[in-house]
Amino acid sequence: MTLSANVGDGDWSVAATTHPAAGGFDCSIQLSHHTSEGIFKHEFKHGAVFPTEREAVLAGLREGMEWIHLKMSNTLSISGCQNR
Repeated sequence: MTLSANVGDGDWSVAATTHPAAGGFDCSIQLSHHTSEGIFKHEFKHGAVFPTEREAVLAGLREGMEWIHLKMSNTLSISGCQNR
């Protein structure tokens, strides 16, 4: 079974999707942030395995929202902008 969730507000969004893994579930995270240069998109996998899908998807959303916070506060400077 796969569990997914997303959260967003205006110019940013975070989505998390769980996947079965050895020992439980892992989570892939996709984020998007509209900038003056275009749309920044980034996709990555959470570094931990969780015993339940619920824990995995919530951790994925938290991690993605932390990335968005760091990106929007200019703490992170990562290229990956896709103009649309």
